[in-house]
Amino acid sequence: MVLSVPARPQPPRVLRALFVGNSFTARNDVPGLIARMAERRGRSFEHALVSRGGASLRAHWNKGEARRELAGGRFDIVVLQEQSTLPVKNAIRFHENVRLFEPVIREHGARVVLYMTWARQHEPHNQRVLADAYNSIGEQLGATVAPVGLAWEKVLAMTNAPQLHDRDMSHPNLAGSYLAACVLYATLFDDCPEGLDPPVDGLGDAVARLIHSAAWEQVLLSRRRK
Repeated sequence: MVLSVPARPQPPRVLRALFVGNSFTARNDVPGLIARMAERRGRSFEHALVSRGGASLRAHWNKGEARRELAGGRFDIVVLQEQSTLPVKNAIRFHENVRLFEPVIREHGARVVLYMTWARQHEPHNQRVLADAYNSIGEQLGATVAPVGLAWEKVLAMTNAPQLHDRDMSHPNLAGSYLAACVLYATLFDDCPEGLDPPVDGLGDAVARLIHSAAWEQVLLSRRRK
């Protein structure tokens, strides 16, 4: 189902993004998937990634690589992805971590996008905790939240839903990464991914169509809550 919304200003044809996160972003090259979707729509998506396995945003801040990358390039957007369980265990700490980056990102003329992650397979109840943690800091700072985790929740609740978690019940498999990329693409470009051929091997057309629809619908629902 495609929901209609008022027309919004079109983003620039070339969008430059810095991703700061860990394996939830790096696994299956989520930024690269977004770039390939953008290319299919005649857009250019240039991206850089600062990633460390299991790293929190505070660990990235302390190491300094993300700040150096931000200072050295002209980015339009910085996508922040927190360690996957920290917003559940300590939302205040998570908010503090985002607040470390936010003024520096804005100082360099970029927009903050928060990559809401998903609950672990055996802890689905934590999705609402994650969503509340991301949405609350997004509202406080006027940052955009990409509702990846809520799109996962929607897909996983469907009859005959595709598997999204990898065997460790935490990381994404290919379909899970593609769903994350579709939500981020829709958020960054204000564009419905429906009709795009899946730019990955091993993902069937039926699953891709389901993912496109769920991603776009969740982005619109999240936008309407503002």
